[in-house]
Amino acid sequence: MDNTNEERLKNPLAALGLSLIFPGLGQIYNQQVKKGQMFFVIAIILIVTMFAAVGFVLYPIFWIYNMYDAYTDAVKMNRGEIQTG
Repeated sequence: MDNTNEERLKNPLAALGLSLIFPGLGQIYNQQVKKGQMFFVIAIILIVTMFAAVGFVLYPIFWIYNMYDAYTDAVKMNRGEIQTG
């Protein structure tokens, strides 16, 4: 089965929205599974550290970066600047 260019295009807003739901989901949508898994684990660790007050600062920063990363990677993938995987 041949993948057309349209089948490979990623919706940057979908990637952003999934990352808004939980860090790592946008990267997994972008077929960057290892990166998504890593972001997911980091998010869990930061949520746990919120009880030690450190996570209250680090988690929002990481969450915003995660959304930015998912959106920009989807745009770059659509331009052919980076490969999935």
